[in-house]
Amino acid sequence: MFDFISFFPRAVAQAVPLLFGCTGETISEKAGNLNLGIPGVMYVGAISGVIGSFIYERSTEGALNPALAILIPLLCCLAGSLLMGLLYCFLTVTLRANQNVTGLAMTTFGVGFGNFFGGSLIKLTGSQVPSIALSRTSEYFSKALPFAKNMGWFGKLFLSYGFLAYISIVIAFGASYVLNRTRTGLELRAIGENPATADAAGINITKYKYISVCAGCMIAGLGGLYYVMDYASGVWSNDAFGDRGWLAIALVIFTIWRPNIAVIASMLFGGLYILYLFIPTGSHIAVKELYKMLPYLVTIVVLVITSKRNKKENQPPASLGLPYFREDR
Repeated sequence: MFDFISFFPRAVAQAVPLLFGCTGETISEKAGNLNLGIPGVMYVGAISGVIGSFIYERSTEGALNPALAILIPLLCCLAGSLLMGLLYCFLTVTLRANQNVTGLAMTTFGVGFGNFFGGSLIKLTGSQVPSIALSRTSEYFSKALPFAKNMGWFGKLFLSYGFLAYISIVIAFGASYVLNRTRTGLELRAIGENPATADAAGINITKYKYISVCAGCMIAGLGGLYYVMDYASGVWSNDAFGDRGWLAIALVIFTIWRPNIAVIASMLFGGLYILYLFIPTGSHIAVKELYKMLPYLVTIVVLVITSKRNKKENQPPASLGLPYFREDR
């Protein structure tokens, strides 16, 4: 029988990196910035947190300070992701480089950056396996609420996750509120739809684009940190992320650019991502591979449906991926 009690927590664990990445990319795209560098940003955010945690663990004997064990990798992750966001903005907003090419280049750069420093740290440890174990730091990131075990199935389904899982939901709903209920969100969406009109209304296009991309990258970077410190129990291995960064970008289309919908949609994607582990397929390996395609097939179906409906609220921002030239106003 299908064991939902075991399936749901694992689906949520898969969903959290996707939710961070999707929320960050949605904020960027709402301002007209198509950031295909999100997979690289998540990679850099993860390795930056690993570097901070690695240095702190090596310099401390015995028990770690709980506050520092959390803050050091968290701040390092945010700093690394912020630098990636600034690099993307400098190239696409200031220099007006092609956003598609820049994003793909940043993904390649981010993965190479992570693998280089990850490999260097592995050599420093002298490990016989190609990975780093930061188990002492991971304990603080994956620690569940203390009373979760006493609440039976409810505690296991809803209270058995690390603090970053709950932060991802808060950020998603917070982003949705800002985008739809505040003046800042209105101006941000105006830039994504028609930057020339927004510029004529006195909105600072460059400032909003920099802020939206940098904030989006920092949020996405937390998804990488969660994957290493919580989902992978503090173990860093080169090229271990798989295609989660690309799934986060696909999730933006699936949610029709709405972060609040992403909370449920990311859990759906997380469940589809691991569904093949819970459905008996015997020795038919090809069938398992077909199950792995489900998240992408669902995205294609949703894209076809939303395109046929042709409703404006279901369409991407009109200026998405297009550089803004004030002289052409």
